[in-house]
Amino acid sequence: MAPWRGKVTIVRPEIEQVVQLIQQGDSQSLEQALALLQDTIFSFSMKVCGQRQDAEDTMQEVLLQSVPNLPKFSSARALMVWLYKVAKTRCLMSRRKSKFAPKEALSLEELMPDRRELKRLSGNGGPTPETSLMRRENAKRLRDAVQQLPPEYRLILVLHDMEELSDEDIAEITGLRPGTIRVRLHRARLFVRKELAKTQRDGARSKPEKQAALAALHPHARNCKQMFAELSNYLDEDLDDSLCAELQKHMEGCEPCKAFLASLEETIRTCRTAPNERLNERTAVNVRRGVLSKYQELMASIRRPAANNIKPS
Repeated sequence: MAPWRGKVTIVRPEIEQVVQLIQQGDSQSLEQALALLQDTIFSFSMKVCGQRQDAEDTMQEVLLQSVPNLPKFSSARALMVWLYKVAKTRCLMSRRKSKFAPKEALSLEELMPDRRELKRLSGNGGPTPETSLMRRENAKRLRDAVQQLPPEYRLILVLHDMEELSDEDIAEITGLRPGTIRVRLHRARLFVRKELAKTQRDGARSKPEKQAALAALHPHARNCKQMFAELSNYLDEDLDDSLCAELQKHMEGCEPCKAFLASLEETIRTCRTAPNERLNERTAVNVRRGVLSKYQELMASIRRPAANNIKPS
């Protein structure tokens, strides 16, 4: 199974272009830079906020904070991390609370597949029901699933699997330890996989029923449970060699786990290929003009006191 990516974030080309434009120092280049930043900030904010008005408000405020600071950045990566940090804080503060959002942390136990689901996954040689659902309605279903995540899990999933940032950059943006990031990422992936896999005939099971169903898989069910906790690290090539070898050996003799790994991999692929939300062009132009106008007013107010302090010779 190929890993999703290496340890280093690949900086988006538009952020590289922003740094180049800012260095030119003219108003036309500044407006072009803001147009590029708008798309990045708005699409990220839509994934985290889930509400267009929140995303637009976040985008406008981040742009206002960005303009005076842009000349300070000669590194595209440093600019990218700063933008995500500011957008993350603003978006989580302003997000309109969803009535569907869970009120508690995600439990790994509750996210485990039951025997019926694993049997269906491993017994079907063709496309699974989960895969079919993803291909038909993946954009809407994915948005709904991501928005049902608690905010602290949603943010990590969006940054890692949708914005494709490294653990190191996510740690800098969120202030979290790498171990916490990995735990939240895995549980968020499992939650989204579970939501995407739901069908009307599959009712929710209680925790004792899930435990009993998992235990009835086969004599090595406890090992399966341990394997499920490491699947994200395996897919991201974040396991040490001994654990990786142990998991691969387990997979060779466990069709349910192999099938579940494939369904989790398909979930991650769905996150990575999800289309970005687009900002209305008229709105984008109006926001840029408003930001530039406020910036010019700010610069004028700074210059006026300086001019007043000049004494005639």
